[in-house]
Amino acid sequence: MLDRITGWLYARLGPRYWVVLAVGQAAVSIFVALITVAILASYYDADLDRVVRLAAFGSLLTAIAILLASLRTRSAFCAVATWHDTPDPTPEETVSAWETATTLTYRQFRRNSWWINPFVVLPTSVFGVALFDLRPVDFFALVLACIVPAVYATILSYSAGEMLSRPMVSDIAKVLPDDFVFLRLGLPVRKRILLGPSTYTITTALLVATLLGDRGGSDDLVLAVVASVGVGLALSQELSVLLAEAITTPVERVRRAMARVADGDLTARVLVTTSDELGELAHDFNMMARGLEEREQMRAAFGTYVDKEVAALILSGQFPDEGVEVDVSIMFCDVRGFTSYAERAPAPEVVATLNTLFSTMVPVIDEHGGHVDKFIGDGLLAVFGAPEPYLDHADRAVAAALAIVEATERAGTGLSVAVGVNSGRVVAGSIGGAGRLNFSVIGDAVNVAARVEAATRETGDDVLITGATVAMLQREVPLVSRGSMPLKGKSEPLEVFAPLPVSATDDLSEERQSLL
Repeated sequence: MLDRITGWLYARLGPRYWVVLAVGQAAVSIFVALITVAILASYYDADLDRVVRLAAFGSLLTAIAILLASLRTRSAFCAVATWHDTPDPTPEETVSAWETATTLTYRQFRRNSWWINPFVVLPTSVFGVALFDLRPVDFFALVLACIVPAVYATILSYSAGEMLSRPMVSDIAKVLPDDFVFLRLGLPVRKRILLGPSTYTITTALLVATLLGDRGGSDDLVLAVVASVGVGLALSQELSVLLAEAITTPVERVRRAMARVADGDLTARVLVTTSDELGELAHDFNMMARGLEEREQMRAAFGTYVDKEVAALILSGQFPDEGVEVDVSIMFCDVRGFTSYAERAPAPEVVATLNTLFSTMVPVIDEHGGHVDKFIGDGLLAVFGAPEPYLDHADRAVAAALAIVEATERAGTGLSVAVGVNSGRVVAGSIGGAGRLNFSVIGDAVNVAARVEAATRETGDDVLITGATVAMLQREVPLVSRGSMPLKGKSEPLEVFAPLPVSATDDLSEERQSLL
């Protein structure tokens, strides 16, 4: 109910909501001041007129003090109001406004508590001495009696300030970025627990002593205050420490475990030592960490069956379901003579050899910015330019093709590979149905790449590329034309080119030098 009222007031008042904060804190403090005056009056048998005048005097000083304290921190509230009025605040501005809003009450009390209580207690005690016709020495008894309620009023007013600030904080927290750097700037929970119960118990003891004890002047008042402080501290201190340990220690364990998870340790767990809300918190954290660990294991397993870049793209949910049209370069690799090799070699050896070849080829493709689209028996299809767009995808594909040929020769398997490269427009997307999808590229450019690889059996080259790929090259690559060749599925022959390996170009340069 209170949150609804304060939320409505915040929405209506906007920058003037600081008045609600001031009035709310003043109301709580004035209420405690009135109770304090009633306690003092009971010890001196004052008539109603004097009690009313002392209550009015103390309430007025309290209201003035709270108003002055609110005015001193109004600039911080205005900073929050400025954020509220900004059409499109930056994440940095939002974080700054949130920090200001969440620490507004804390900073106000740290800045003003040292003078507010003396500002109210000392003049009120002086006025009480004069009003009740007391001795000058009784001033110290009144001051001592006012200290306990003043501290209690401070804590109560602080809690009211935080409660009234909730609409303002919630308004900012709705757009607070998730990855902002959190700093613990507010009053620690442990201090709240240690201060709150102790002050409450001492104040309660003072009220009980006033109601049930002797009230015969300053001596009885001082005795009541001293006894209340002693009994209150004796009863509450141990309870406060135990309560602080029971609450803050489990929370601190969860916080440390969360820090480990944030650093990547998904095995972090919290011991569930209680069956209350804090135990439930620890259990829920463990379940969350377990879910994250399982998700990471699935991501890692997913990445072994799907290219890592593709896996990241799919898991991000940013790739459109209908796919996209992109210009890419397609590489089709095939192991020469693998069928006959597989017929005569044991199955474990065949699998080991094939894995050795793929272990050689895949890193080369990754190094050049491509990704393996799929493995097809003893061959593979790789794409350059999707999902990561590269303007020089043709250069990358050709360089990777030459590097693969060289790397597989060094692998020592006794087998060699043939590579065909083609460039063109394809559709990239998730292909499949009935709950089974495969991220792939489809289009004529893919078919041509496979046909070009097959043409290497006729030309005897390790690598063949099409004219479309040559047209997209941004760097000069030594090429030899193999003429136009008929390709299956194509109505017109296509000219293909064989890129010369580095060693061949070096030999050609030496031959030219010798002729000169």
